[in-house]
Amino acid sequence: MFNLPETHFNFGGDEYIYAEISRDMRIESNFKALAVTEELRKREIPGIIDIVSSNSSYLVRYNPDMIAARDLLDYLKEIDLTKSDPTKLLFSVRIVEIPVWYDDPVSMEFSRRFKNRHPSPILSDFEFVMKVNGFKDKEAFINQHSSTPYLITMVGFLPGTAWHFPLGLQPDEILQTPKYNSPRTETPERGIGMGGAFNVIYPVNGPGSYQLIGRSAIPVVGQQNDLQELNEASFLARPGDIWKYRPVNESEYNRIRTDVNTGKYDYKMKEVNLSPLEYAGKGKRYIQELMEDF
Repeated sequence: MFNLPETHFNFGGDEYIYAEISRDMRIESNFKALAVTEELRKREIPGIIDIVSSNSSYLVRYNPDMIAARDLLDYLKEIDLTKSDPTKLLFSVRIVEIPVWYDDPVSMEFSRRFKNRHPSPILSDFEFVMKVNGFKDKEAFINQHSSTPYLITMVGFLPGTAWHFPLGLQPDEILQTPKYNSPRTETPERGIGMGGAFNVIYPVNGPGSYQLIGRSAIPVVGQQNDLQELNEASFLARPGDIWKYRPVNESEYNRIRTDVNTGKYDYKMKEVNLSPLEYAGKGKRYIQELMEDF
């Protein structure tokens, strides 16, 4: 029987309770974090200020003048217990397509600028990621990376930054890479980075230490345009959503950028119900079923 991990609770000063589901990244831990924090928001418990879901944990900030720490802990334990039965969990999520220009000139330029901070200064970030994952053929690497759907497990760091983790793969199939030895002081907006087994899209220009392998053609935060999806929510990323990369060439990248800048681009999305229990039972086959017709 598929079981969700047991949660350990800790107080953080007088205003926080930290719930650790597992210390390593596990998809089932993220499912539980998503389920608990979603239920917490629905209950609108007086005194709770903020609720943050992370990769394999969650954090609750509260006002101790409105709710006692022990009372809140009792609430959390009760909700955590009800969300530990995978047969009762079902998430309504979106599959979102991300057009990406792999190994683009901007990413290569940033690799060159910050090579003194890199674990292998003679290689570009893209070449380094290929090498550490045993790829010699560029197209083979791109196919492997873009054919894998990724679960958004956490949003944070820079506003709108989405950490996403590969779905449906065995541990030895997951692409992984070391980060920079010392972070870059600058990263291009929409740069796609890899660090460990995680991917991110940097929403704006800023610091970063993930290896840059390409650039998204579409924004992931609201900008000065009329794109409906970003006007409604400011951020494209929602924890629990699935992102799927699609390789594009320079010509298509530029065409999409023009559509974005003129407010004509339509994000390709599909709403699905994601069952942790079915994912545990079928793995990759279940994700392929969800991705049908997308």
